[in-house]
Amino acid sequence: MSNTQFSLQLFTLREETEKDFIGTLEKVAKLGYQGVEFAGYGGLTSEQLRQELDRLGLKASSSHVQLSVLENELARVIEFQQTIGSRHVACPVLPAERRTKEAYYELIPILNEIGRKCHEEGITLSYHNHDFELVELDNGKKPLEILLDETNPEWVKAEFDVYWLTKAGEDPVHWLKRYEGRTPLVHLKDMTTDGEKFFAELGTGGVNVEGVLNQGMSSGVEWFVVEQDRSRRTPFESIEISMDFLKEKQLITV
Repeated sequence: MSNTQFSLQLFTLREETEKDFIGTLEKVAKLGYQGVEFAGYGGLTSEQLRQELDRLGLKASSSHVQLSVLENELARVIEFQQTIGSRHVACPVLPAERRTKEAYYELIPILNEIGRKCHEEGITLSYHNHDFELVELDNGKKPLEILLDETNPEWVKAEFDVYWLTKAGEDPVHWLKRYEGRTPLVHLKDMTTDGEKFFAELGTGGVNVEGVLNQGMSSGVEWFVVEQDRSRRTPFESIEISMDFLKEKQLITV
């Protein structure tokens, strides 16, 4: 058994956290998740949040931080992560105007600089993909390849989202092998096998989840982050089904 741990991306429970942030954290911990990946902090200070995490036995696996915030408020971001015990920040999505070939190449030195400053403070910067980064450009390259191959591997890592890789027709296991040692975070998700290709609970869809888990554990993944962007059930029902799958595979014992 590797030292890989499992957290939950709180975007999954965005409506619940808006109503009761601390109560939602309590329910996540009770289900057996070892950590949470943040997409906002419920208005809490870093000190308040760290106190609640410690009380619940949860770890801050990582935080999604918008690129504009990373560019303009990096010192504050780093200090917040250090206080809550998070060693990872991820750029969650690019705005539409920064999805051109020229913009991707312009982003390379920006990611390098952000990643370098994070690295100096003990924080790892990762880039989180969707499917638009897998659409080949007119130079024959895919944006995700450009952003990883042209940046410093010590400063810029990947948070592969296996749902979006699969939806784009890619093999997530291949990507994990290709960038082995550079994937501290993985978004662990499933996808329905019908034409809709909707978000699914772990083990109920067509993503090669077991292959991802096996490869990820040998590729140095520190945190598998469970996320379900949308659900046909209540979000709490969905994350419990996914947790049951992880328990069945004896990846989590509680």
